[in-house]
Amino acid sequence: MSKTPLWQAISNALREDMAEGRYRPGDKLPTEAELAERFGVNRHTIRHAISVLVEDGLVRTRRGSGAFVKGAPTDYPIGKRVRYHQNLRAAGRAPSKKVLHVETRPATVKEAERLDMTPGELITLRHGVSYADHQPIALSISEFPETRLPGIGDLMRGETSVTKALERAGITDYTRESTRVRATLANATQALHLELREGAPLIYTTSMSVDQHGQKVEFGRTWFAGDRVTLTLEEDA
Repeated sequence: MSKTPLWQAISNALREDMAEGRYRPGDKLPTEAELAERFGVNRHTIRHAISVLVEDGLVRTRRGSGAFVKGAPTDYPIGKRVRYHQNLRAAGRAPSKKVLHVETRPATVKEAERLDMTPGELITLRHGVSYADHQPIALSISEFPETRLPGIGDLMRGETSVTKALERAGITDYTRESTRVRATLANATQALHLELREGAPLIYTTSMSVDQHGQKVEFGRTWFAGDRVTLTLEEDA
């Protein structure tokens, strides 16, 4: 009877660790050096074991960052009311966001046209990353009419929740008027923030949100990691 190869035994042991919750979705696995010490093997054997887990869709790797446990795709409903934290909690995931950059400047012709503004009026752009269980699942850029929502730029700088920032700006309710969806591939910047390889498949959405009076309050562009999210379309959410 043939003996189980070391790389396979290590791969099986790590599978068991994940199944028993020692490593949860989004967790980083120990380094190659740490795993080599744990199992008493060289790093080449560890790399082989990890590569099998990657091929089986259990682990993802990123050069310079290590190996991370993958989870099942997160169901994300797209309807009239899209609320990130609420949606993620409903899917059993822990939501979080990181604001990368906020800038307020004169709107270009195209930006002004989208938000029913006059070119040159102030617009606020918010760049951010959204996480589920500490794993990045979406990169977004949102545009807000600063002249219609005075101070929204400062509010966005101090608040990770768009809904809460809009509430503080006087928008008690808003709905998604339209959403467009298409497939695309990750460029270098998107891959960096989403911890993907360049060229990985993404789901790209554009959306327009309006307040209770039908005034446009947000134009959003979002790039979802294609293997981490399942978009579900709802008539009313």
